[in-house]
Amino acid sequence: MVMDEAEILRKELDHYRSEKDRIRKVIGQIGGATSKRQDRVINIIFLVVVLSLFILDIFREVTGFALPTIPRFLSIELALLLVSLKIIWMIHRQSKVDHFQFWVLNSIEFQINMMSKRLKDLEERTPGKGD
Repeated sequence: MVMDEAEILRKELDHYRSEKDRIRKVIGQIGGATSKRQDRVINIIFLVVVLSLFILDIFREVTGFALPTIPRFLSIELALLLVSLKIIWMIHRQSKVDHFQFWVLNSIEFQINMMSKRLKDLEERTPGKGD
């Protein structure tokens, strides 16, 4: 009997580990821990480009340096465009996370409802304490 219980617990543990690995893969696909490095590189690139554009525009204003073919505030407009694109990208990433959280909560609710139904069925089949 003890061996059977140990075997059942071992099987449950294996099932738990496989589910944990599957969930990690799904989280990685939506931008979890596997994309932190990529996010950091993108953030650094955005920051460097935006700061460079602002510094270039300030340098042009202070020194009076003007290029005849480039409009006066083009660098600030480009920096503003890049910041807007970054915000849109962040909203998109957050919506993916929100969708995943909804999916997880919906799955948990479904499992709880199934367990509640099974418990109710077991209570109906078992001779009641109050009968």
